[in-house]
Amino acid sequence: MLVSVLIPAYNEEEFLSVVVDRVLGAPLPEGLEREVIIVDDGSSDATGEIALEAARRHGGAVRALRHERNRGKGAAIRTALEAARGEFAIIQDADLEYDPREFPKLLAPLVEGRADAVYGTRFAVGTERRVLYYWHAVANRWLTALANFASDLNLTDVWTGYKAFRTDLARSIPLRSQGFSFEPEITLKLAQREAVIYETPVSYHGRTYEEGKKIRKRDALLGLLTILRFSIQRDIYADPGAEILDRLAAARRFNAWMAETIAPYVGRRVLEIGAGIGNLTRRLAPKRELYIASDIDDGHLARLAARLSHRPQVRVARIDLSRCEDFLPFAGQVDTVVCLNVVEHVEDDRLALRNIHDVLAPGGRAIILVPEGPGIYGQLDVVLGHFRRYTEAELRQKMLEAGFELERLFGFNRVTRPGWWWNGRLLRRRTFSRIQLWAFDRLVWLWKRIDGWLPWRGVSLIAVGRKPAGPQTR
Repeated sequence: MLVSVLIPAYNEEEFLSVVVDRVLGAPLPEGLEREVIIVDDGSSDATGEIALEAARRHGGAVRALRHERNRGKGAAIRTALEAARGEFAIIQDADLEYDPREFPKLLAPLVEGRADAVYGTRFAVGTERRVLYYWHAVANRWLTALANFASDLNLTDVWTGYKAFRTDLARSIPLRSQGFSFEPEITLKLAQREAVIYETPVSYHGRTYEEGKKIRKRDALLGLLTILRFSIQRDIYADPGAEILDRLAAARRFNAWMAETIAPYVGRRVLEIGAGIGNLTRRLAPKRELYIASDIDDGHLARLAARLSHRPQVRVARIDLSRCEDFLPFAGQVDTVVCLNVVEHVEDDRLALRNIHDVLAPGGRAIILVPEGPGIYGQLDVVLGHFRRYTEAELRQKMLEAGFELERLFGFNRVTRPGWWWNGRLLRRRTFSRIQLWAFDRLVWLWKRIDGWLPWRGVSLIAVGRKPAGPQTR
């Protein structure tokens, strides 16, 4: 595994070479290698030349990038993130206020799969810190409290310069802040992504303004405005397809309705295909003998491992629905496969259904949910990567061809079919309105009662197929 050490630097000619040497000599958790990425943020002193010299001196271990003009710490970190190759990233300021010898404390929860992000707090009891400005500490605590209020976290130091995180997670978040407001922005967005965040105490050797400290009163005001902005504006995915899924995941009552609908068919030993970040998993996994949550996205797998680490019966696995070999280690171990909104993403859906059939123990069930209605295939389906929407006859035929005995096949969620057609087919929208989803989710109690009475087909089809107990031939 590789950790990328991101060093944003602005007019740090006095300290940069020392920082690089200390970073390269710092201890790391076992099995972890490092790369160093320095971003000279338009410095007017010799910082850029020192960065280039460090890159020449240390070869591929150090890379030097440059902004032609000063853009701010947040912009420098974004540039470094785009270039990072590591599975993990850690921010190291170039001013010697933080000690690289504490890397193992910050990285351990990430390497062990317990966390998505780790903050080094300067305010934990029993750590060493230089005593400096009282009003800085007051402002930090007030702004941290406001950020906690907006994000529903209980951090002690949002403005810490020592932050470590999974690189793919941080890179998938659109970061807008140019300067020090990066700190509350990424905190609020990690919270909105439901990331698992840990804090660990770190020592702090702060500088005075005479020694080069750069944060100013205006940065506190900008931080306040950033908290207000991103507590209202949910801007947490760079990918439009992921943004749609996030909006659907926020419809918690609807997701509970879906889980309640399939729960009577779920057995004791379950394989979930396409678990994402575990929204359905957390509802279905309790009280199971074995629950395997799978996905093909490395970021989702890491998030699943962190979010479900407290459940000993849950395993996380990489399973591609189109790869027979991914299923072999689990063949015959599960009595239920849950596969919701995944088969339509696979070009060869017949192979996908056969793989689901073959992994089940004899007599086991597959619960398959797919989008219904080729006639309402629209822009939303394109953004989500759907190859098709199904008819009842098509899904029935393909389930039978895969070897299943069909127990039940029924429509689900009729109430949103007009909205799907209106948004995706007629208006060609690429996402859902949050207001529409909010209103829909608040009325799920009503939709559950009237859904079966509506005179049109649903947005989804649910098939429950059983693998015959006896020997089969295909």
